[in-house]
Amino acid sequence: MSTPVSLLDVLDVVRAAGPGDVFTGPNLPQWRPRLFGGQVLGQVAVAAGRTVEPGRALHSLHAYFLRPGDPAVPVEFAVERLRDGRSFSSRRVQAVQNGVPILSGIASFQVPAEGLDHAEQAPDVPGPEELTSDAELLADVDHPGARRIASSRPVEIRHVDPPVYLDADPSRSPRQSAWLRVPGPLPDDPLLHRAALAYASDFTVLEPVLRRHGLPWATPGASVASLDHAMWWHREARADEWVLFVGDTPSASGARALATARMFDRAGRLIATVAQEGMVRLPGELLS
Repeated sequence: MSTPVSLLDVLDVVRAAGPGDVFTGPNLPQWRPRLFGGQVLGQVAVAAGRTVEPGRALHSLHAYFLRPGDPAVPVEFAVERLRDGRSFSSRRVQAVQNGVPILSGIASFQVPAEGLDHAEQAPDVPGPEELTSDAELLADVDHPGARRIASSRPVEIRHVDPPVYLDADPSRSPRQSAWLRVPGPLPDDPLLHRAALAYASDFTVLEPVLRRHGLPWATPGASVASLDHAMWWHREARADEWVLFVGDTPSASGARALATARMFDRAGRLIATVAQEGMVRLPGELLS
């Protein structure tokens, strides 16, 4: 019997044989016939980081999802070294399957530096110990996605607000909070932790859009997909410790919606900011 693929296996991309900066990594099993975008984001972050000299920390990643990824096909990550300056390094990464790009991104790295320091404060919400995990909430739901969340999703999520997997939120709030972490210890590699946070950031980022319009994920005929994703890392943090993910949605129009989020550690420090635009298509009767 083969050993199950872990999140660490997937993020720990390896250099491929041959010339150039090309890396490969396995895919996590999916219940849908397409790759989870957060997986590719995390792998892009690591592939880019492994071409940068030690001591330069990943501080931003901007990526476009170009095509759905196939979970049955390995992904190659071709890294282009755009610039290495005294303080910053820039890398372009193409994630490729079957000879065509499925994601294109640019990552930036910085030498540690002193400077101005301020940050938004974390909201006062119940801690994760006071909340029920999504896995427990969905344990008895007979649906492949629910079974995946309940049994083998590599990120544990505990919603502060009622989750919108099956039922809409009658409050129609444009904001929500959830705690998340990678269960089990990860190696003490800051790049892997930042990549794991990128992976986790794609799970709930668009949920405020659905919440705002009184829709659950299970809405018949709905189609939701990521178009682009941007992330900025502000301070060091561990992905295997609880992180508060506070999201909102400032706009939706033209079958596209924008969502933003802040990530805070248990001490209330702002550790990262996320923005994503997603395609949200609904049956006509839900738009009237």
